[in-house]
Amino acid sequence: MACTGLAFPNFDAFALIAVVAFVGTVNPSTGDLGVLVPLEHAMLAHGVPDRERTRTFARYSLIGALSMAAGSLAAALPDFIVLADISRIDAFKLMFYAYAALGLASVVLYRYLPHVVMDERPSAAPLGPSRGVVYKLAALFSLDAFAGGFVVQSLLALWLFERFDLSLSAASLFFFWSSVLSAFSYPVAAWLAKRIGLINTMVYTHIPSSLFLILAAFSPDLILTLALLLIRSALSQMDVPTRTSYVMAVVTPAERTAAASVTAVPRSLASSISPAMTGVLLATPFAGP
Repeated sequence: MACTGLAFPNFDAFALIAVVAFVGTVNPSTGDLGVLVPLEHAMLAHGVPDRERTRTFARYSLIGALSMAAGSLAAALPDFIVLADISRIDAFKLMFYAYAALGLASVVLYRYLPHVVMDERPSAAPLGPSRGVVYKLAALFSLDAFAGGFVVQSLLALWLFERFDLSLSAASLFFFWSSVLSAFSYPVAAWLAKRIGLINTMVYTHIPSSLFLILAAFSPDLILTLALLLIRSALSQMDVPTRTSYVMAVVTPAERTAAASVTAVPRSLASSISPAMTGVLLATPFAGP
């Protein structure tokens, strides 16, 4: 993370920047992707009773989403840094240096995490009796991630810039409230899952969120579009803690790390395909005026 933050503002060759973007940690969609996520999920599931698992993942997601909201708000800083006689390019470079500094701070924080020792010895294969259900879940989550990749945050911001001429500061404020709404939907998801079940919570929140996204795509008014997208944000991420809790529930404790990885990797790969298709659509007259 620190190396990625240092590389972007110091490389001028596009080929080098592309390599850093491919192997680095900058995530164009934000959200629950990353090499450490499966390990964090397994640690959390191991450290709490089963009855508290969904609520724990909801708190974990809540803190992460609120942190992303703060980062989205901080994205407006270049508009204010330029007031101090600093060029806009240099202002963006400072943001990458701040990203690198946060990476170093994360190193210190990770050192204070407790060392979890698994009670059960891992099986010879990473996945044992739960292999079949994990593969089915990986396929389902990949389909969901592929659909979500069409509206990753970076491309959504580009679409708002081009269609409505939204400013960077306004976009920053919008994504701040979008993340806040997503954050507080996680405890609601945990409460809902206790009453209607994990799978029903995932399904019954995803359908209306998709409908609001479709309506936003055809809305001609900026305020209405942002309102529809905010409502969608309040619903679209409610499957995150329930999905993770469900995966941890259907596998044995020894398989949790492997199951988290096997379901996460296809999701990442699937979500990397659809943004390229979105980019092609944005470059065509179909994108609108």
